[in-house]
Amino acid sequence: MSDFPVVSTGENVSRQVLADHPDLMVVAFRFDKEGAVGALHHHPHIQSTFVKSGRFRFTVGDDVREVGPNDSFVIPTNIPHGCVCIEPGTLIDCFTPRREDFL
Repeated sequence: MSDFPVVSTGENVSRQVLADHPDLMVVAFRFDKEGAVGALHHHPHIQSTFVKSGRFRFTVGDDVREVGPNDSFVIPTNIPHGCVCIEPGTLIDCFTPRREDFL
């Protein structure tokens, strides 16, 4: 169980840091309602995303794909990405190095 707080990141979206080290951070993002949005953004971290539950329409650069349980993919540094929730669920994201802005 994480000692980090649950933080709202938008309407019906929250995040919680699960594990943290200067070189790596694991974060759960919970989408509680269909249509909830993970806003399009980019950052200098390499990100891997694992779909624990739910369905999402992801935009990664110019690619748009639908993902569901047990799907995973990597987002390179500084590539614009975001998602729309199709079915409520949870994404597990790993960032290297860690996201200092999440602490």
